[in-house]
Amino acid sequence: MKIGITGATGQLGSLVIDHLKSKTAAENIVALVRNQEKAAGLGVESRAFDYNDSGTLKQSLSGIDYLLLISSSEVGQRSRQHKNVIQAAKEAGVKWIVYTSLLHADTSTLSLAGEHLETEALLKEAGIPVTILRNGWYTENYLGSVDSALKAGAFIGSAGEGKISSAARNDFAEAAAVVITDPQHQGKVYELAGDESYTLSDLAKEISKEAGKEIPYNNLEESQYAGILESVGVPAGFAQAIAGWDVSASKGDLFDDSKTLSKLIQRPTTPMSESVVQTLG
Repeated sequence: MKIGITGATGQLGSLVIDHLKSKTAAENIVALVRNQEKAAGLGVESRAFDYNDSGTLKQSLSGIDYLLLISSSEVGQRSRQHKNVIQAAKEAGVKWIVYTSLLHADTSTLSLAGEHLETEALLKEAGIPVTILRNGWYTENYLGSVDSALKAGAFIGSAGEGKISSAARNDFAEAAAVVITDPQHQGKVYELAGDESYTLSDLAKEISKEAGKEIPYNNLEESQYAGILESVGVPAGFAQAIAGWDVSASKGDLFDDSKTLSKLIQRPTTPMSESVVQTLG
C-alpha cells in the first residue's frame, strides 16, 4: 500500500511525513513535491508533483493507493489546481483521497471557504472514496506576529472578542497521519480544532506573561488593520485578506468545541500557552 502526500516539503506536509513514519514503513510513503531537492531530507521516495502541470500528475500518482491532498498554498488558484489533482488521481486509480479543507467550510464567512467548498464538491463528483479534514486555525498563524508585537508594544488585530479554537500545526499533521492509515475514516467529514478557545486579548495576556513585558491587544477596524499591515510591507490584497479573516474570527468562524481533533490523536491538543513559550524560545 502506497500513501502519497502532496505538498510534502511544506510546513504541514513535512510534519505529516514524520508522523507517518511511526505508523507505516518508509517505503510505503511517497512525497509528492514541486522541488525534489527539498525532499531529500524526508527519508522517503519523492516524485515531481506540480498542481499546475496536469500533464505529469497522473504519472506521478501511478501506484499510489491513498492520497493526502494538502490544499495548495496559492489562494485564488486552488480550485483549478485541486481539480487537476483529482482528475489525475481518478485516472491513476487512486483508491481514497483525504483532503485538508477549512473549519466549517459550509457556513464560514472566511474568504478562504469558497475554494475549499468547490474542492469538496469536485471530490464528491469524482466517485473516489473521500475523507474531509476541515482544519481550523493553526496557532502559528497568530504567533508569527509575536516579534512585531514585542517591538511595537502591542498586539493588533480585528477579531474583537471572537473565540479562536486553534491548535498547533503538528496536531493537525498527526490527525492527518492517523486518518490516512486507517480506512475506517473513509466517507467522514471531520471538523478539527483545538480543545481550548481564546480571544486575541487572551493571547496578548499570555505573550505579556511569558515575555515579562506588558503587551496589550488593540482591536482595530478592518480597514485600519489592513492599512497597518500594508505599511509594513504586506501586499495590499493579502493585508486585506488577513484583516478579513480576523473579522470572520470575531463572528465565531474559528470556534469549535467538538474536540474532534483530540479524539483523533488520542491526546489533548497543544495549549496556546505552550505554543507561545516555544515561540519566545
